[in-house]
Amino acid sequence: MAKLEEPTDVPALSNSGALPDELAYLITAFLPISPIDERSKAFLTLSAFCQGVRKSSSNQGTDIDPNTEALARAFGPPIVTRLADTDENELLASVSFLTALFQVDWRSAASIFQQDGVLESIMDSVDLSPSEHLARSVAQLLSQAIGHKPCRDVLSPQSIKWLDFTSQNSSDQNTHTAATTALIKLSKGYAFDNTEAVGDAVGNVQTRAGNQKDEDLAASMKTVIVSGGDETSMSDAVEGLAYLSIDPIIKEKLSRDTVFLKRLFSLVPRRQTTASGFVDAPTTLGLGVLSIVSNLCTYRPRLTEEQRQVEKLRKMTSASKANENSSILDDDDHVKARIRRAVDVGVLNIFALVIRSNTAGVRALTAKTLLSIVEEQDTRGKVLQSGGVKVLMHIIKYGMPFSQQSSGSTSPQALDATTLDAIQALAKLAITSSPIQVFGPNEGAMYDAIRPFSFMLQCSSSTLLQRFESMMALTNLSSQTIETATRIAKSDGLLQKVELLLLEDHTLVRRAAMELICNLIAGSDEVFERYGGANNPSATKSKLQIIFALSDVDDLPTRLAASGAVATLTSAPSACAVIISLQSDKHCVFPVLAQLIDPSAVNRDASEEENLETHPGLVHRAIISARNIFLGVSDKGLLIKLTKEAIEAGLQQALMNFVKTQGEKVDAGILRPAVEVLQVLMDES
Repeated sequence: MAKLEEPTDVPALSNSGALPDELAYLITAFLPISPIDERSKAFLTLSAFCQGVRKSSSNQGTDIDPNTEALARAFGPPIVTRLADTDENELLASVSFLTALFQVDWRSAASIFQQDGVLESIMDSVDLSPSEHLARSVAQLLSQAIGHKPCRDVLSPQSIKWLDFTSQNSSDQNTHTAATTALIKLSKGYAFDNTEAVGDAVGNVQTRAGNQKDEDLAASMKTVIVSGGDETSMSDAVEGLAYLSIDPIIKEKLSRDTVFLKRLFSLVPRRQTTASGFVDAPTTLGLGVLSIVSNLCTYRPRLTEEQRQVEKLRKMTSASKANENSSILDDDDHVKARIRRAVDVGVLNIFALVIRSNTAGVRALTAKTLLSIVEEQDTRGKVLQSGGVKVLMHIIKYGMPFSQQSSGSTSPQALDATTLDAIQALAKLAITSSPIQVFGPNEGAMYDAIRPFSFMLQCSSSTLLQRFESMMALTNLSSQTIETATRIAKSDGLLQKVELLLLEDHTLVRRAAMELICNLIAGSDEVFERYGGANNPSATKSKLQIIFALSDVDDLPTRLAASGAVATLTSAPSACAVIISLQSDKHCVFPVLAQLIDPSAVNRDASEEENLETHPGLVHRAIISARNIFLGVSDKGLLIKLTKEAIEAGLQQALMNFVKTQGEKVDAGILRPAVEVLQVLMDES
């Protein structure tokens, strides 16, 4: 269907507050018999008119405001007048227009719906003119109204009984589906409101729809979807399941029905060009399908320790066995299984919908669901194959700020949850696959990913996990090319943030920060100079002290990264000079190098922890560092002083032990520098 342009010449409210004569036709424009194109244009006109009225004031609260009252005064009289008529067309016009108004401006529609006598007139109309067309329109109107708490509060027992009867007895699929969806929304709405039942009829429906009948309602909606029907009935059925699939028992059953899932996924509009050359726009049907998929695939929120204790207390006070069973069906293992089943039947094909949509809801559901799907490494390859990176980058593009933060800002602008979800999902993909597999051979795509990862790392609303994963992704990217590492290093504020995270208590976060710094030292001249001491030896000394400290922590990957950074930096005489100064001031360099080569050669107090494990990579890095440090000293007096300190620290003994025990087993590239530095130490001692 060609994209319709929003009208630009819509008249404003008249001075009397009545609906302008030019817009009077809108009241009858939404009749079921009206052509689709005319209804689409009417929706655009109605939307433009309501927006124009609301733009006249900044009061946009949830309570009744002057603009809502103005719209209700304009639309209320023609609606009420037609509801009092006995002609079916007039009744249909009134009901269908109010339904459309709920979709465009629900506050004004709810205001009219709550007026005295309106609901009674609506229900009387189906008694006076019990046609299928009118019954279907009333069911659709009630379904729209029930989605809003103010309207639920005024529902009468008569309207609920009518919905219940129509749901079970109507022979028209559209009417049956609309009434059933209304009951589902009513049940879930009251559960959400957490209020007492308003009257016996409400209590009865809550009992029927909220307990033993939920599965029956879900089965009914599944039947509509599998058997097929027109877009109206399918949309209602999908909307009903979107509400019901919040329940763990129902989402588990839905995920096990392969036929249903395939049919559900096929409802998402494909990329098709019409004869007029326009691409079909995503419909509300696609949004409903995404809602169901999100409910099936999303993990429960990760709770803090305090939140876990509160949840534990809540479960202890709950006597419901059903709640306990439902909770089990929503644990991580069940979610993983549901994701695998959904992926196996083609769920990944539906996410291309987001590329053709400017809808915030579509982007939010897609980002949230893909984040859950890529949680397991087994599914990440399939996400890459299905074009998941393109989808995520599309979402990220909408959520990223257009410009960098101002010079006075200490961190990037805050990112919304949707953008953070998309960046985190992209980071997970970039962590476990090579940059070429993720972004393709075009380096421009890799460069485009740097800024989002940098923003997530520095964003104040990011979690520690998101910061960790952004560093891991950047580390992988920085290993691709020197240009990529250079661009990462030049990201505003990134290095300062990573250096702060070197001091983080969490082992994995500290490790990720050190690994990123190590890669940037090797790949970026700017970072190499920052840590190499050429420009600011004083600042460099404090940075190197931290790196030497991390070379001696009880975490092998962190030690490998830190000692690797030291080995790389010692290729620069300026860095060696700073390291020698650090050794002279703090006496912390040689003990660390000795520990890396042979922990048994280091004298430790009985109160200290046991020796750290050794590793060929640590040995190689320490030997190269020691060789570069000692062979670069030309001052005889300084060399004698350093030799004495190396002997006292156990470095000479560690080198001797290595040459004696490992000399015949290692590569000459390691043995030769070890012998060279050992020769210097022995000559001076």
